[in-house]
Amino acid sequence: MTTPDVTSPDEPTGDDSSPSALARFFAHPSLPIALLLGATVIALAWANSPFAASYRALVDMPLGVSFGDAALKKPLVLWINDGLMGIFFFLVGLEIKREVLVGELSNARKAALAIAAALGGMIVPALLYTLMQQGGSPENGRGWGIPMATDIAFALGLLSLLGSRVPASLRIFLTALAIVDDIGAVLVIAIFYTDTIALGSLAIGLGVFAVAIVANRLGARSPLFYFMLGTLVWLAFLKSGVHATVAALLMAFTIPARTRIDRKAFVGEVGKSMTTLTALPPNDNDRLNSPEEQRVIDVVAKKLDHVQAPLQTLEHQLYPIVKRAVLPVFALANAGVAIDGSLGASLTHPVALGIGLGLVVGKPVGVFVFSLVAVKLKLAELPNGATPRHLLGVGLLAGVGFTMALFIGGLAFDDAALVDVSKVGILGGSVVAAFLGLAVLGIGSKPKPT
Repeated sequence: MTTPDVTSPDEPTGDDSSPSALARFFAHPSLPIALLLGATVIALAWANSPFAASYRALVDMPLGVSFGDAALKKPLVLWINDGLMGIFFFLVGLEIKREVLVGELSNARKAALAIAAALGGMIVPALLYTLMQQGGSPENGRGWGIPMATDIAFALGLLSLLGSRVPASLRIFLTALAIVDDIGAVLVIAIFYTDTIALGSLAIGLGVFAVAIVANRLGARSPLFYFMLGTLVWLAFLKSGVHATVAALLMAFTIPARTRIDRKAFVGEVGKSMTTLTALPPNDNDRLNSPEEQRVIDVVAKKLDHVQAPLQTLEHQLYPIVKRAVLPVFALANAGVAIDGSLGASLTHPVALGIGLGLVVGKPVGVFVFSLVAVKLKLAELPNGATPRHLLGVGLLAGVGFTMALFIGGLAFDDAALVDVSKVGILGGSVVAAFLGLAVLGIGSKPKPT
């Protein structure tokens, strides 16, 4: 959307205060990372300030809705984690579907390197974490899924800081790796972090999901219609015991991914409409369209709808909402770990050490080794212009777990103290992995001349 120019041609404008400058600020690619970091810093500062009690009171504040005898009541943090994060997982599902249809996961050869790297980046950290918990409490062992996670927003944002210092193909590789990683994370959540399942509620949810699939086949394209079905599936999964965000990801696969007309037909039909519009007599009213003008415009609007795939439209609309609102709110509600005199004990706790080593060592080793093995076996090939050093650097950036790791950490442990310890390991490990990744990728690299 462009910002209208409200100044006259003779009126001086300052770049720093003009609407276009403000629009550029909000469109800046680094803004989502800045918001996420800002929310994290605020949460940490608030949780360790004299007002820490107000932070806990806010995130634990009970909220609910009721319809007659039916009621749903949860603390605010769970509404964020189970509800608001559903939008995030829905977007992840849209991205996965697009990549499977036309992207880096659309055939085995293109997907091989990303799949191998993601598998290594999940298996090695999980094993390393598990080894670190030997001889400890069985509860500690439940956190093995935490260091498997990659925060795609942070990882890609950090990679973008290097600009032309790294091959452009690395961004595609890291995106595909992170998406496969997300698939693994959702499977882990659905299978291993679901304690009890209410089969009746699950059957209802799957039944409504099936209705959405049939509706897709019959040509239903209204986002509102799928939102209503998705809400029912979300509620049913929530009541079933299967994590509700799985429902959001499943619903993404029911969104139509095809256009009704192709570009050639669109250009031809809109061209006819433009010819008709141009031939209409002048309209004396410059604020309202004439009936004839409006009829032509309605036809063009319908053609615009037909030439757009609902999947791409929703992905485009949701991306800024998720990156600039959903994820910062999630960080604000989940990153507020109290750091007191026990920080040293938290840093050396087996859970924190396991997560930290999993992210900083397990992720890059897994990505690096599994990728090279896939290349040596001729199952895949390196991205254009990439070297083994680039694979190691990408593996380190994949060790920035943050959002997804915090999410899994909240599911893994029932003990609030262990949740806080896991947050220390996640934050510490992600920061170290980020700096090491940038250092490895930036060593000896110079920007390409433009």
